[in-house]
Amino acid sequence: MSWFKRKGKGIHTSTEEKKDTPKGLWYKSPTGKIVDAEELEKNFYVSPEDGYHVRIGSKEYFEILFDDNKFKELDANLESKDPLKFEDTKKYPDRLKAAQEKTKLKDAVRSAVGKSKGKEIVISCMDFGFIGGSMGSVVGEKITRAADYALKHKLPFMIISKSGGARMMEAALSLMQLAKTSVKLAQLADAGIPYISLCTDPTTGGTTASFAMLGDINIAEPGALIGFAGPRIVRDTTGKELPEGFQTSEFLLEHGFLDFISHRKELKDQVNKYIDLITNQPMRA
Repeated sequence: MSWFKRKGKGIHTSTEEKKDTPKGLWYKSPTGKIVDAEELEKNFYVSPEDGYHVRIGSKEYFEILFDDNKFKELDANLESKDPLKFEDTKKYPDRLKAAQEKTKLKDAVRSAVGKSKGKEIVISCMDFGFIGGSMGSVVGEKITRAADYALKHKLPFMIISKSGGARMMEAALSLMQLAKTSVKLAQLADAGIPYISLCTDPTTGGTTASFAMLGDINIAEPGALIGFAGPRIVRDTTGKELPEGFQTSEFLLEHGFLDFISHRKELKDQVNKYIDLITNQPMRA
C-alpha cells in the first residue's frame, strides 16, 4: 500500500493554513534537555533529564507546600505607591502597572496561611516575574505582617526567597526593609517560633543581606544562585578569578552558610520534619 507515496505534485500550503506548535508544550533546560511541559509539572517543575529546578513562582510553591492547595492569602491587595516620584525609562507607577498586568500579581511577594501535612504554617513567597522579585516597601510590609500573623497565632513561618535585590525605584525606603524584616524575625526567635528560610534561584542583594540568611534552618534548592552581589560584580571588583561553582547552593553548603539542600519533590516533607524537630513534636509521617 502506498500510504507514504505522494501522488500529486506541486502541492503547496498557504501561509494562512500553516499551523505553529502551540507555546508551552515543551521546556528546554539550560543544559539543552527537552521536557514535555505536562511531565515537568508532574515532576514538581524539575527536569527529569538533568535535575534542573525550573524557576517557579508563589502559585506553584503554594501548590507544592499547602495540603490540597488550600490556603488563605494575607494582605492580598497591598500595592506599592510612588513616594519618590521616580522615573527612569518609565515612570514607576507605569512600571508597576505593566508588571501587574503581565504577572497578575500585586507585587513581588505573596503571603498565605494554610495546612502543610496537617498543621498550619505561614508562608511568604517571592515572585521573580514581578520586577525581578525586587524588594520594595510592599515586600517588606507583607513579610512583616505575615510574621506578625505567625507571632499572634504561634505558627511556624517560612520565607521563599527569589529576588534580584532591593528595588531601586524606592531607594532608601527599599533598604529600610532589610532592618524592618530582620527585627520582626528576631521577635519570632524571642517567642520561640520556628522560621524556615528557603533560598531559590536567584537569591541576591538585600534579601541575602537580611531575611534569606536568618532562618533557624536555612535551606536551598540545588544549583541556585545565592549571594549579595552577582559573580560578575565580585570578579570585576576584586580582580580575581572565582572558585568553580562560586555562589551556588552547593558552594554555600560546603562553606557553612546553609543547613541542607532539598530537591523540590522532598521540600514539603523536609520543611515539616525540621519544624517538628525544632518544636520537639512527634514526627509526622
